[in-house]
Amino acid sequence: MFVGVARHPGSQDEVSRGVEPLEAARAQPAKDRRVKGTPKSSKPRKKHRYLRLLPEALIRFGGFRKRTKAKSSVSKKPGEVNDSLEQPCGLGCLVSTCCECCNNILCFMIFYCILLICQGVVFGLIDVSIGDFQKEYQLKTIEKLALEKSYDISSGLVAIFIAFYGDRKKVIWFVASSFLIGLGSLLCAFPSIHEENKQSKVGTEDICEEIKVVSGCQSSGISFQSKYLSFFILGQTVQGIAGMPLYILGITFIDENVATHSAGIYLGIAECTLMIGYALGYVLGAPLVKVPENTTSATNTTVNNGSPEWLWTWWINFLFAAVVAWCTLIPLSCFPNNMPGSTRIKARKRKQLHFFDSRLKDLKLGTSIKDLCAALWILMKNPVLICLALSKATEYLVIIGASEFLPIYLENQFILTPTVATTLAGLVLIPGGALGQLLGGVIVSTLEMSCKALMRFIMVTSVISLILLVFIIFVRCNPVQFAGINEDYDGTGKLGNLTAPCNEKCRCSSSIYSSICGRDDIEYFSPCFAGCTYSKAQNQKKMYYNCSCIKEGLITADAEGDFIDARPGKCDAKCYKLPLFIAFIFSTLIFSGFSGVPSVLAMMRVVPDKLRSLALGVSYVILRIFGTIPGPSIFKMSGETSCILRDVNKCGHTGRCWIYNKTKMAFLLVGICFLCKLCTIVFTTIAFFIYKRRLNENTDFPDVTVKNPKVKKKEETDL
Repeated sequence: MFVGVARHPGSQDEVSRGVEPLEAARAQPAKDRRVKGTPKSSKPRKKHRYLRLLPEALIRFGGFRKRTKAKSSVSKKPGEVNDSLEQPCGLGCLVSTCCECCNNILCFMIFYCILLICQGVVFGLIDVSIGDFQKEYQLKTIEKLALEKSYDISSGLVAIFIAFYGDRKKVIWFVASSFLIGLGSLLCAFPSIHEENKQSKVGTEDICEEIKVVSGCQSSGISFQSKYLSFFILGQTVQGIAGMPLYILGITFIDENVATHSAGIYLGIAECTLMIGYALGYVLGAPLVKVPENTTSATNTTVNNGSPEWLWTWWINFLFAAVVAWCTLIPLSCFPNNMPGSTRIKARKRKQLHFFDSRLKDLKLGTSIKDLCAALWILMKNPVLICLALSKATEYLVIIGASEFLPIYLENQFILTPTVATTLAGLVLIPGGALGQLLGGVIVSTLEMSCKALMRFIMVTSVISLILLVFIIFVRCNPVQFAGINEDYDGTGKLGNLTAPCNEKCRCSSSIYSSICGRDDIEYFSPCFAGCTYSKAQNQKKMYYNCSCIKEGLITADAEGDFIDARPGKCDAKCYKLPLFIAFIFSTLIFSGFSGVPSVLAMMRVVPDKLRSLALGVSYVILRIFGTIPGPSIFKMSGETSCILRDVNKCGHTGRCWIYNKTKMAFLLVGICFLCKLCTIVFTTIAFFIYKRRLNENTDFPDVTVKNPKVKKKEETDL
């Protein structure tokens, strides 16, 4: 590994000779006075290293700074690096030599990725739960906004402060993130633990009857609704605070402990695990999605809506994520802020040429608000950073669109149940987004791309994903004939009106959606709107008979000789394009994910080393303002515009959308994603040309691109 190479005592590398430890310099006179013929031994050196463990542990535990005594006999060589800041692995003052084998970036990545997966699972569960909750309850606009935006707002508010003040001691912030992720998960589970959903829905008979007893408005579960809102908003706020140390300080911590061109692989793995966690939460929450009401009798229907079993399943998923997150508390707290070898890596990176004013190379900042404002002003004057941050924000809109709009699109375009559509969307997001992030990091690290090459890579992959996105518009199904929507009851009714002469005496309700497929291959909103007067159960499926609106089609008799007019469920769309759609959307997500890691690396390379964490904090604020906060609302509003028939219950409340215009939905999904990808290309192109122009104007900042491994600098090879 890179740590072993950097610390090899026998290396003849010029840089390694210049960065010998200060202790070795002090021990030099003693070594010269050694008697001739005495064999050299590494035992004193190893003993000296172990004897340092306890003092360094006390330094970590007490917060004291090591004071180096100035001696006239020992002079510091030019380019020499003092690695006394490197600390052992241990919990406070408890330090063990056997723990030193884990004091490296690989072991840190294991627990770091576990924590990312836990938060990803919580994100997926929250998104599925909130979407299901909003369909079930009538929420005010302010309640919807608070429920959906609490994570983004809280993370955006604390991002800059965590990036600035947490850059000095990152490990303690990782430990705090681990605790807060578990706490936020428990807060989301709290409504399910302490109270059952008492909401019940009294349905009316969905067959045609001239006389019906219509129940009055039922009071929804106000107690459960208020608890759900308060605890989920609080839980997401905590999750937003917990995520920023991981996504900002975690990235810079990894970058400080690996070589320049190895960072992409580690960041790709981290982004991949987060996507896997999110999709895993999506898949775990998919079986808990409640199907639309299908009441067939005047009975109290609380199954799968308010049963303790349904709430228990949500509770156990959130609890599992919290326990796993808390399991990383102690391991993460054992890692030091400066791992062995990190001092040498930082020294070599400082020797590399960067794109910023040379006056900022040795920038020193304090901890006051004035220093924070000065640092922010430096970053805001960097147009390359701002353009790359805007590019990242527009790129995230594609992922947001896939997670928000894809389940609804699959359900309505390819006639799938809500559970199957949500599960399939999660299974597409897992390999698509995760594989794209991982491969993007591996490719840029393998090719050892310069900053200009990173921007070119982002532009090329965005153009490819843009082309694949266009092909999706042609992969859609023809709409099925639906009575009252695109079929007029064989000329007796009107389009846009479910009521026709054949069912006008049935007193049907549009708040009870129970679609059936007639023998005439026309879909009806419910048996009542088809004019069916009675039903029978055949092989655990209900069949409908004597339907006055169904007059054509193949007649089939049941075992008792009665002619079946309709069967429950949607009509077969005879569309077999789902695999082709999955292939195109999968490829689009992969190429979209390619630009994730390169954009982060490019942003860190155009700012001074001491401002990297703050630069990522600024980019996350821009991401929240222009990406994640307006993104879900844009896609949901676009989806609502393609709604044909919406539930309006007997109490006058407007509910969920029952039927969508499939063609309009396809054009809206592709159109918005196309516009977002186009903005990504435009912002990256602007950043590229500004960067290129400044490189041409300032000969002090050449573009260091390693094209031939044979002529690489030896010091970068050792990294």
